[in-house]
Amino acid sequence: MTALDPIGLEILANALRSITDETFAALMKSAYSTNIKERHDHSTAIMDARGRLIAQAEQSLPIHIASMSGLMECLLARYGDDIEEGDIVIANDPHTAGGTHLPDINMAAPVFVEGRIVAWVCNIAHHADVGGMAPGSMAGGMSEIYQEGLRVPVVKLFHRGELQRELFDLVLLNVRLPNERRGDYFAQVAACNLGVRRMAETIEAYGADTVLAAFEDMLARTAGRMADAIRAIPDGTYRFEDVMDDDGIDTSDIPIVLTVEKKGGRASFDFSGTAPQVPGNINVTMNATVAAVTYTLKALLDPEVPNNQAVIDCVEISAPRGSLLNAVFPAPVAARAHTCQRIIDVVFGALAPAVPDRAPAAGNGANTTAVFSGIDPRTGEGYLYLETLGGGAGGWPGGHGKDGVQVGITNTSNLPVEAIETEYPLMVERYGLLEGSGGKGRFRGGRGLYRVVRPVGHDCLFNGAGERFSNAPWGLAGGEPGGRGRFALLDGSGAETPLEIKPSGVIVHEGEGLRVETPGAGGHGSPS
Repeated sequence: MTALDPIGLEILANALRSITDETFAALMKSAYSTNIKERHDHSTAIMDARGRLIAQAEQSLPIHIASMSGLMECLLARYGDDIEEGDIVIANDPHTAGGTHLPDINMAAPVFVEGRIVAWVCNIAHHADVGGMAPGSMAGGMSEIYQEGLRVPVVKLFHRGELQRELFDLVLLNVRLPNERRGDYFAQVAACNLGVRRMAETIEAYGADTVLAAFEDMLARTAGRMADAIRAIPDGTYRFEDVMDDDGIDTSDIPIVLTVEKKGGRASFDFSGTAPQVPGNINVTMNATVAAVTYTLKALLDPEVPNNQAVIDCVEISAPRGSLLNAVFPAPVAARAHTCQRIIDVVFGALAPAVPDRAPAAGNGANTTAVFSGIDPRTGEGYLYLETLGGGAGGWPGGHGKDGVQVGITNTSNLPVEAIETEYPLMVERYGLLEGSGGKGRFRGGRGLYRVVRPVGHDCLFNGAGERFSNAPWGLAGGEPGGRGRFALLDGSGAETPLEIKPSGVIVHEGEGLRVETPGAGGHGSPS
């Protein structure tokens, strides 16, 4: 392999990142659903032939690292060398295909040079519905993976450039709004094909040996930076625990327990003591737990370090098999992002004594999910509006927490009111920040937000999933906790009926409204 000087390596590394950024934009601009084209709930990446993450788009979601890495591990185990030019592999299943929940559809396409695979171009997109017992495939109350939607193992959607139509017809038959799904699937295919072309151009410009050498150098540089950052943490044992509100069925105040052992340039994260997996769909597979922990380390220790496999490999992470954070089949996992957010809070809490100048208080710790569905009276066809709404970010030693944003392992946008009212028969009557929801402190926690949504000309169905609705985001260093979230049904007079934390199948009649309030965040430092 041909070694690069530091400047040449940086140029090539940026060329690879630019490919992921371009494919990210291509997927976004060609998607049909608002969840992708407006909220950007998708990611793109480049993997090497061994399935190691080399580069990820700047706007990608940290949790998607887990899905793409999991896909590659299962793909290589299943197909080995039985991959040809023009193949595109698809998968989503958390228990057999490396996914983290069913709405996240993974795709991967090989990049060949002289008959050998030198890289893979991958993407993932959260589809607004993949079937199952509830519109949006994300509602509470689901107690096994079968209820959550269509399970896709690692299979070839395209073989030698040809769409496997029988497979595609089967996939579309099992989802609501198949036309929208078809558009989002082909947006992913287009992003794969674009990525393969751009990688081929880059390899032609630099040579395959040089590109492969750059892969190794990029990983080595990141590994060195992360080891140095970990080495700077004082040696010792750090512990913290927190709880999930509930699982949407029959279990509440579910503990997540962490012990961190730090020595030299290595650290181990042990979640022994965490609750067993629960009947409801807040369970997490191990690859998602790994993604949450490694994201937190990057955020705390070296935010500018590139996203690649070396960040994932820099620490040891363990959780008991069959626990909430290492769930096994047939555990439901649709709302796994809520739990991943709590993992992040727990890691922040554990390491706060070690890095007090960097650790924030608890953020809103949720992906407050709102799903509205019904028949559009304008067209007579079904519609489905899914969104996860932002909340407060934790106050930290450097300043106040941000208001109304996604935190932790998600990186999506709040859907604009104009997009909601254009795309769906819904009216957003109110939308704003929740005053007083940011925890008091020397540095205030970020504020949550609220929306009041009313169906126009029809009755609709609402499904939701909340967290930090009963256990408030904690403050740090004397800061006060942030405000809790809630759902409420509004009648024609505006009177409110509180809903459960994870409501399912709520009918919202014409003239009624649904109010969503997202949690704030904890403050940092004494308010005095």
